[in-house]
Amino acid sequence: MSIGYVALVLHAHLPFVRHPESDFVLEEEWLYEAITETYIPLIQVFEGLKRDGVDFKITMSMTPPLCSMLADPLLQERYDEHLSKLEELAELEVERHAHSGHMKYLAEYNAKEFNGVRNTWEKYDRNLINAFKQFLDSNNLEIITCGATHGYLPLMKMYPQAVWAQIQVACEHYEKTFGRPAKGIWLPECAYYEGVERMLADAGLRYFLTDGHGILYARPRPRYGSYAPIFTEPGVAAFGRDHESSQQVWSSEVGYPGAVEYREFYRDLGWDADYEYIKPYVMPNGQRKNVGIKYHKITGKGLGLGDKQLYDPYWAREKTTEHAANFVYNRERQVEHLFGIMHRPPIIVSPYDAELFGHWWYEGPMFIDYLFRKSWFDQSTFEMTHLADYLRTHPTQQVCRPSQSSWGYKGFHEYWLNETNAWIYPHLHKAAERMIELAKREPADELEWKALNQAARELLLAQSSDWAFIMRTGTMVPYAIRRTRSHLMRFNKLYEDINHGKVDSGWVEKVEAIDNIFPDINYRVYRPL
Repeated sequence: MSIGYVALVLHAHLPFVRHPESDFVLEEEWLYEAITETYIPLIQVFEGLKRDGVDFKITMSMTPPLCSMLADPLLQERYDEHLSKLEELAELEVERHAHSGHMKYLAEYNAKEFNGVRNTWEKYDRNLINAFKQFLDSNNLEIITCGATHGYLPLMKMYPQAVWAQIQVACEHYEKTFGRPAKGIWLPECAYYEGVERMLADAGLRYFLTDGHGILYARPRPRYGSYAPIFTEPGVAAFGRDHESSQQVWSSEVGYPGAVEYREFYRDLGWDADYEYIKPYVMPNGQRKNVGIKYHKITGKGLGLGDKQLYDPYWAREKTTEHAANFVYNRERQVEHLFGIMHRPPIIVSPYDAELFGHWWYEGPMFIDYLFRKSWFDQSTFEMTHLADYLRTHPTQQVCRPSQSSWGYKGFHEYWLNETNAWIYPHLHKAAERMIELAKREPADELEWKALNQAARELLLAQSSDWAFIMRTGTMVPYAIRRTRSHLMRFNKLYEDINHGKVDSGWVEKVEAIDNIFPDINYRVYRPL
């Protein structure tokens, strides 16, 4: 009999980046890289576990923007072209290194990897929603939702209708995508404020995730800390992140991904190769970029990228098995210690960004594979669970009021509201006020109906927390600014045109075709609660 539970939770999210008006936009490759390096490798891991009789349990949030992009025919076609170029370059590399010993081994290894990606991609008819849904149907994977566009809810709480729209639109989109209601939600950035749980309850959600200190500083103090969920007063459960298990995987300094045997993310063939050779595989304007083929390992601290040694998949795999075994061992000791104090089975919730596994940490999916296998075959101290199953078997918990929190820098809202991005909020707030005003209208005709719904889409897209996050990190800032401004400008034009009775049908159709997320949205979601 196990004496505790471990819940692995992956947050799969990308902002909605889709540009039918352009032949090439670099930021669209965020999706293509994630498909190649994270989502398909995870699907392959899940398939292998099922094949070998491992009844694994894992929770994943799949956000509405990500699901919309994965199911979008234009992006599926563009990814197919992206993968074809990657396969072509990999085959060229095999020829180029035919007599180069270890480089030949690595080139063949990469070509085989991309061939496996192609097979999985085509197996599911180029729609990975089909792949994830089969594991949802078998109850191995619990898929939860998120805010409609990952809006940062505590910074819009003065407009409850705006928060409600983020939650309700997401729940409707989830039900259409997966054919059932969502049970849980990953609050965007794990950002909680007091009162949001009432809207979660009204939307039919049973639980949400927050950072550990959101539970630890709840009122009254939870008896079991973050090692048991708490129920909020409306009956929605809150699970808190476990700091210890998170740091072991997250941290590049003291965590597993920093091991010298692992593949180096920052050294890429797109920058190493001779320019004329690599030119057909970089940006159309000839500017270099990462192409996704990497030959070097992390090697050691303090070394420049030029000093990295060649990667060896064999030794990386050996290190991955060692780290998975260490993770399992540490969870066993943690569960034993907590059970001795609590006198009831603890649950250790370990949430991570899904893109950490495979994209940032190449060996991450392999780590998950070994983690589930070792948990299944080599120990009986804890049981891997997903959050819905845990709540079903443990329906009685302490009632508390969680504390405001996020999983960002310093644990609150500072990362999304600071000198780099504060300028966006007066505009977002004004747009929210205007949308609430528009929601009271009855459309004069079908064109105005379409314009009102498009206004709701534009506001949701402008509210994405990704844009404020990017402005703070300092990478791709012009794109984040452009996206925020373009959605706000489109929203304001729609607002003015609707109020003046001069909606431009051609322009609305054009914007609908570009920002085509949430085709079934109803602008009335912004009506007063």
